[in-house]
Amino acid sequence: MGINTERDIEANLRIGPTDRGMVRLYIEADGIEIPMDFEPDEAREIAGELTAAARIAEARGS
Repeated sequence: MGINTERDIEANLRIGPTDRGMVRLYIEADGIEIPMDFEPDEAREIAGELTAAARIAEARGS
């Protein structure tokens, strides 16, 4: 499965700081829980990648 493969799966995404100074992306779907913790600098890098992807998607008319 690649990035362009569509799937009909519902998932919840929560994002927030942890009590240990990390940024957590928490994904929950079909009884599966995936907590992913990132250092603040890594989280800012991910935010930049999301912003860049959003700009490209807009330019493509998605």
